[in-house]
Formats: sequence, structure tokens, C-alpha cells
Amino acid sequence: MLIDLADADVATSGGKAALLAQLLRAGLPVPPGFVVPTAAYEQAAGDLPATLAAEIARALPRIGDGHLAVRSSATGEDTARATAAGQHDTYLGVRGPDQVTDAVRRCWASLWSDRAVAYRRRQRDTAPPSIAVLVQRLVDADVAGVLFTGDEIRLEASWGLGESVVSGRVTPDSWVVSGGAVTHRSLGTKKTRVDRTTTRDVEQADQDRFCLSDDEVTRLAQIGRQVADLLGGPQDIEWAIAGSRIWILQSRPVTAALPTVPTLAPAERRTLTGTPGSDAVATGPARVVRGTADFARVRPGDVLVCRTTDPSWTPLFGVVAAVVTEIGGLLSHAAIVAREQGIPAVLAIPGATTALGDGTLLRVDGSAGTVDRLDS
Repeated sequence: MLIDLADADVATSGGKAALLAQLLRAGLPVPPGFVVPTAAYEQAAGDLPATLAAEIARALPRIGDGHLAVRSSATGEDTARATAAGQHDTYLGVRGPDQVTDAVRRCWASLWSDRAVAYRRRQRDTAPPSIAVLVQRLVDADVAGVLFTGDEIRLEASWGLGESVVSGRVTPDSWVVSGGAVTHRSLGTKKTRVDRTTTRDVEQADQDRFCLSDDEVTRLAQIGRQVADLLGGPQDIEWAIAGSRIWILQSRPVTAALPTVPTLAPAERRTLTGTPGSDAVATGPARVVRGTADFARVRPGDVLVCRTTDPSWTPLFGVVAAVVTEIGGLLSHAAIVAREQGIPAVLAIPGATTALGDGTLLRVDGSAGTVDRLDS
């Protein structure tokens, strides 16, 4: 029943696996893997049968005996209409048949998590959902991140696995590539790194230097253009570098345009300035949220002010007028979901949760990356 990744298509294997299969067939550097297809989920009725577990165990040696990534590939995921970013589960650093089959079960269950159900409701997605699961060799990345293609290439990266970038755990280094050359670069803080399932501090010397050379950035941009040409439009691409080798981990259509890089001189900048995350402007009272226990305090029209967000926070994006975070980048979960919802987001404002007290009236400009305190 398992499907080799190179043979995956949308009907049997969901959006994520199908797009990677296209890249793999074209000779692009995609880690080897296989898919537990949607038919397996539909026939299993929630429990993974022993025959499927045995087939998974037999397939693992084909993709290596090291650590693996087990990732959802739902039928409504990574489409031109909706990314479903972070709505279904991913497990990194998985090893051995027992851990893989357990991760497959949990990926299946995530199709019906509160956040996934709420996301489909907001998208007015009435099609019966189904889910495949992608099992791939894990790339033990030295550096990883995300790039967006378009007229310009926008790229963000940090040390270790890309999880720290997409989840907003760090403020990453960022670059813009135009006409084959780097035209803008910004040094992030990169205080932590994720490796497999561990998180550790980054040495100060590595915080203070770019994690990629300009040559590596332009190589990534070239591959990004290849991917976009092959898939027929601008792409949101997750990638990793191990040694000197670049790997493509995911590609999906860009569902909302990125804001432009701000060019304001320091004297022109308003009260608080961060990274512009979503082209929109909104006004509302600040609501500082430090964790899920504060969710009940959020009211329609509030400006969500927090350290960062993760997929469990997605329902708030259907309520709030804007989002302000202390860490994270243009290509993080908070920014991607804000763009899909059409609300402004400003990222990487250090100390925002302290500087912007509850009830403070704010004007958030997600294009300029600025937050004005209107009642101060």
C-alpha cells in the first residue's frame, strides 16, 4: 500500500507529497521517502493495522537507518488557495518502526484537532478531508530556512533545522536577491537552534555573524527559481543545507504577497519598528497574550501582542485585527497565517509585550513594519 515519494500524486498522497514528487522526478535535491496514502487512513478507521505497521518496518531501510521526519500531507494542504500552515502535525528526529508508526497515528489524529477543524471552517472548506503521511530521511541541517520566489527572492535562515524559522522561535537572518545579486541583508538574533528534537543556545559569535554567505544565498535563489518555473508560479520553499549540499524539504504555492522591504530612514520611523509581515493596516486595543491561558481574554478587534505564536494560536487570527510579535521573521507561522487572513502583522519588536500594555490603542502598519501608540 505504501507509495514511493517519486510516485506520489495529490489524489493518493496529498498536496505536500505530490509537490515534492514533482521536484524529485525533475532531478531536484529532495530527501528520499515514502507515503502512507490517504487510502490507508480511510481504511484504518483511526487505528493502524498490524499489516501496515509491518509494511512500514520493511520500507524504512530503503530510506536509511538514521533519524526521520514524519509529516502530514492532507488533501487540503499546500494548495494555491490555502497553505494550512502548521495545522497538521510533523514529528522530527523519529527513529525505528515503533516511533514511525506512532507518529503516523498522531499525524492522522491531527486532521481532527481543534485548530485544523477551525481552519477548514474559516476557509469554508466543505470537502470531506483526508490525510496521507510522508516519511522522509531527516536532513541534519547546519543551516535551514525558507525562501519565497517572485520578482525578487526573499530568504530567511538560522542555524540548525528550519523549525526555528517557521515556528518563529528566532528572529532569523534575511536577504533579498534581485537580478542574481544580493540587494539587501539583515542580521537576525538567532539565539537558539533546533537539532532533531533538542533546542540549545547559539554561541554569541554565531549570533553575531550571518549564517549564510552571499554565494550560498544566490545558489539557493537559483534553485528557488528552478522550483518556481517547474511548478508554474511563485513558491514558498523550505530548504536545508548539510555540509555543502542543499536540500528542498517542501514547496507550496504562495497564497498572499509579501510586503516590500521597508526603506524608511531612522528619523522617519514611528514609535516601534519591526519586520513587516502582512500588507494591511488596522487599529485596535493591545491584548498581551503570554500563553493559551490568556486566549479567553482576547476580543474581536484586539491587536494580539505576544512573544511568538505556534499553530495552536491559529484560531486567534480569525478574531484579532492585527498581530505584533517580539521574535520571528517574515516567513514564520505568524506572518504566513496573518497574510492568509488579510490582517497586518509586525514581527521582531523586542520587548513589545512590556512596552505595549493591555488596552493601549495601537495602529499597526504591516506594510511599513510600524506600530503607533495612539493614546500616548
